[in-house]
Amino acid sequence: MLLRVLLPCAAALLSGLPLRAAEPEADPRLVSKAFRAAAAKVLPSLVTIESYGGVVPTPPAPKAKGGPGPRRRMGPVSKPGEGPTTGVVISPDGFIVTSTFNFLRQPPIITVVLQDGSRHVAKLCGRDETRGLCVLKLEGVRDLPVPVFAPRGELKVGQWVVSMGVGYGGDAPALSAGIISALERFSGKAIQTDANLSPANYGGPLVDIEGRVAGIAVPLAPGGGAAGEGVQWYDSGIGFAVPLSDIEPLIARLKKGEVLRPGKLGIMPQPGSAPGGGVAVQDVQKDSPAQKAGIQAKDVILAIGDKPVRDLLALRTLLGRYIAGDAVSIKFRRDKEERTASVTLDAGAEQFPQPNPLIPDHHPPAPKQP
Repeated sequence: MLLRVLLPCAAALLSGLPLRAAEPEADPRLVSKAFRAAAAKVLPSLVTIESYGGVVPTPPAPKAKGGPGPRRRMGPVSKPGEGPTTGVVISPDGFIVTSTFNFLRQPPIITVVLQDGSRHVAKLCGRDETRGLCVLKLEGVRDLPVPVFAPRGELKVGQWVVSMGVGYGGDAPALSAGIISALERFSGKAIQTDANLSPANYGGPLVDIEGRVAGIAVPLAPGGGAAGEGVQWYDSGIGFAVPLSDIEPLIARLKKGEVLRPGKLGIMPQPGSAPGGGVAVQDVQKDSPAQKAGIQAKDVILAIGDKPVRDLLALRTLLGRYIAGDAVSIKFRRDKEERTASVTLDAGAEQFPQPNPLIPDHHPPAPKQP
């Protein structure tokens, strides 16, 4: 403690600056008060989502003998769609955004409990399978409180955030403080946080210290995988949230009931980079968007839109920004001639080699329990 007081004084003397009294340390009680104040701003817009019935999803088939087994779960996790969970009001007329994880059972009955205690039947509208988001609609409600959503450009690595969930019940939401630990995850769709996320607050908000919604908590798995696979990262210190401030057109489509799926180009690329830059095409699927656009085996993909393709990771990341139905400009090289084609992506998964988990755009496997 003495050093904390003396060092600033010594630095001031050595620099020739006037000596000032050392500033008092911040009261840790003020930090917790700030978290509670931020959560209080969003609380009126939180809802509890309950679902009834449906089919239990089939678990993934076990790996072949000798192959890598499934990751060990990080703690007790509800089966997909079991138990109440969290959602956030996004419009005064009754639209709610939450995580698709909550509806993997395809429940026939969904109810939503508002902060005033009233219970309403909800209809599942559209879903975004690339972000793990979906939209519900409540009928016969109006003037619901909508939170402020933080602009995507104002989110910074290292800033404080609080996850909120009402799925556990109780008079107050469950809170967990952490920081934004990374941006632009999953082809720029999500941010990463070390605030605790779980099935009880999937679909709930990640709130900044000003009380604005930085994103909606969702389970996402590096490298893709089946819906809800990211729940395996529960309680690992790695969680993800999807910012909404820059995807208003997509939210409008979800309100109309659309299902947004990953976009498929339809090529098998060669690993690594091609000589001179870009990614070489090893094969083109029959009747795929790539084949219809005139792309052939041995062509070299140079750019997606206005973004250069340096290697396979860049190709995967850039294509991941689009959804099925998007028209994409692709620049490629055939022999020594550069060409450009407009491609409308299909729905489906690319037959890409599995990503290296050590590459920064992805994440290492969840740590094993002791």
